[in-house]
Amino acid sequence: MNILWLGHGSFRIEIEDQVLLVDPWINDNPMIDAAQAERGIEGATQILITHGHFDHSSDIVEVSKKTGAPVSGIVELVGQLTAEGAQEGHAFNKGGTITFGKVAVTMVPASHSSSKEVNGHGRYMGSETGFIIRGEERTIYFSGDTTIMADMDWIGAYHQPDIGILSAGGYYTMDMKAAAWAAKRYFNFKTVIPGHYRTFEALEQSAEALRDSLPGVDVIEPEVMQAIAL
Repeated sequence: MNILWLGHGSFRIEIEDQVLLVDPWINDNPMIDAAQAERGIEGATQILITHGHFDHSSDIVEVSKKTGAPVSGIVELVGQLTAEGAQEGHAFNKGGTITFGKVAVTMVPASHSSSKEVNGHGRYMGSETGFIIRGEERTIYFSGDTTIMADMDWIGAYHQPDIGILSAGGYYTMDMKAAAWAAKRYFNFKTVIPGHYRTFEALEQSAEALRDSLPGVDVIEPEVMQAIAL
């Protein structure tokens, strides 16, 4: 398995027979340049979308058209993106599980908000979400944009993820200390990868607080387009 950060909250996950893009933001993302972005989306087989905010959804239609990869996520958001020209994958909902080849993806709750500009107006795009991704005998919890929430208790107990990809930049989501607290209380991660940080001045610029608070856990600070092999 290879996990590649595309900057901000965007990730490429090469797992089993699939190349998953989660929230690929490639055009105005200050963390990634055009050449890196092209390599980042190359060969994608599926796109997962967690919620409608511009830094997660604005390039979905373009990426879907370029790669031919269908888009899966919560029903309202996928319906809108499909209407805009994206290839429809699974318009499913929380608790639902979908499969792509040898990979299974379950939608789980997050605690944030979700809207998208449509014809100059902000529109509700269904609930914000996260994902449980299973393959290669590993289980990933992709938190999506979220704060600490009680749902993490059952997500950790029921799904038992060993890898956490956590939005931890603060301001819009939980910060590094909060992410560490949630990881210790609700999960038994072997590996934690922070995301949704370093992009803007308002966000945390280092995962030091996360790493220092999780002794015994492999906390990996990602670098754009550098594969993390697990």
